[in-house]
Amino acid sequence: MKDKQYWIEKLGLIPHQEGGYFKELPASNEWLVEKDRPLYTNIYFLLTEESPSHFHQLMSDEIWYFHYGSSLNVHELLEDGSYKKTAVGLDVEKGEVLQYVVKKGSIFGSSVNEGEGYALVSCMVAPGFTYEEFKLFTKEELLKKYPNEFPIIDKLAFEKIDS
Repeated sequence: MKDKQYWIEKLGLIPHQEGGYFKELPASNEWLVEKDRPLYTNIYFLLTEESPSHFHQLMSDEIWYFHYGSSLNVHELLEDGSYKKTAVGLDVEKGEVLQYVVKKGSIFGSSVNEGEGYALVSCMVAPGFTYEEFKLFTKEELLKKYPNEFPIIDKLAFEKIDS
């Protein structure tokens, strides 16, 4: 199995502010004038056990496509106060899915299964991603609404967010 450094170098990945490593890929040539963004954007995204995707929110759907490495879990804090975990990977016999759609407005983060290295995925956002519609969350913010989800919030939310 190729190590994470192989993919970081070969794909030209750089650190992402939410965690992990990424590279922007070509966006749609079709422009949504009313939303002032492309129809879709997409990235390569590599997560490690040490560098997960921290809890954040987008105002567009995001589709995760699994490529290589260890399976990962997408952790969602839902509007009704509940928690949902979806395994994304190759082992469909164990319930993993090859791709997964995180619906707009969901608060979510992702982690590589412990002790299993890294996961390489692509993420496509439609309508296209903008930082104006991207929000990171602190532990304090999330624990107010989701007090029963301390273990995952403690693992995937920042203590504080640097401006």
